[in-house]
Amino acid sequence: MILTDSLLDFFLTTRKRTEQICEPLEIEDYVVQPIVDVSPPKWHLGHSSWFFEEFILKPHGRDYKIFDADFSFVFNSYYETVGKRVVRSDRGNLSRPSVEKVYAYRDHVTHGIENLFSQNPDPGLYDILEIGIHHEKQHQELLLTDIKYILGNNPLLPVYSDDFQEHRTETHQQDWIAMEEGIYEIGHASDDFCYDNELGRHKVYLQPYEIANKLVTNSDYLAFMDAGGYQKFDLWHAEGWDWVNQNDISAPLYWHQIDGEWHHYTLNGLQKINGNAPVTHISYYEAFAFAQWKGCRLPTEFEWEASQEFFSWGKRWEWTESAYLPYPNYTKADGALGEYNGKFMVNQKVLRGGSVATAENHTRPTYRNFFQTGLRWQFTSLRLTK
Repeated sequence: MILTDSLLDFFLTTRKRTEQICEPLEIEDYVVQPIVDVSPPKWHLGHSSWFFEEFILKPHGRDYKIFDADFSFVFNSYYETVGKRVVRSDRGNLSRPSVEKVYAYRDHVTHGIENLFSQNPDPGLYDILEIGIHHEKQHQELLLTDIKYILGNNPLLPVYSDDFQEHRTETHQQDWIAMEEGIYEIGHASDDFCYDNELGRHKVYLQPYEIANKLVTNSDYLAFMDAGGYQKFDLWHAEGWDWVNQNDISAPLYWHQIDGEWHHYTLNGLQKINGNAPVTHISYYEAFAFAQWKGCRLPTEFEWEASQEFFSWGKRWEWTESAYLPYPNYTKADGALGEYNGKFMVNQKVLRGGSVATAENHTRPTYRNFFQTGLRWQFTSLRLTK
């Protein structure tokens, strides 16, 4: 647990960072929702404030005045315990409340938390505040990836920022890290913050395996494409093959072939593909098919965690071959916070590591991200195993 003063500073720094992410936006960008998986930036700003208001200020703020009674309906995401909410696909229809009012709401909530925690509240609230801070950090990453999807589907392909560096290359030679068979401990073990899905720590037995010391690059993936990887049904799961054909998929998300050369949309605008950079914005289906083509496979999340100290990670979320399931002795928290992770443990694959969009001080070797197999708007990639 972070000490009280440090925790409040952590809260204020996190709130400021969320708003910094939105600074390059035009007012029209705040309300766009191209697909159901992508939420408008204005909604993220409101929802990350609603979390603190709903779980801390409403039940525990002695003199706290609710900013707007409708906001609980507007900015609830998926918490059945809390009540009714706007359907996810309708978030882009919220032309009101205005962006200005949402920022006023953020200020109201931020000051409410400052006032409450300056009064030495119940120590049990510190844990909820810390969860809320990391919840907002998750939405900082979602803000960046959702903004990229919004601008990347604008026909003008506008630049978000010249400063954000998406494609950091790995300059070392590709090699294999040999891991011995044996029993390995998996899961979070320290007193530092973690989510409940990283608990409880347990032992797994692993067969001997080798894992790549770097991610698959754009050049590697172009070779797969040039070899007809998207046309060879035997490389794909049946469901993945259906996905390819029904959606006419022939390249990673954001890739465009212009005058015979491949480009991709980045937060810096349209750029030529850098062959040495890790491939990104691929689905689990594509990661699996590429690994099949190379005569390899994806690591399980346990293989990834057991070997992660021997390679650099954090540039891309890495698909694993593991279904998102509870660890032994996993228990959900009571009430609404129990809805945070546990109810999603079905029909999803685990991703490990982090990405260039992941907030600072938010990832760790035991962090378990999870997505459905066909999603590509996050910075996803793969690391081969054999």
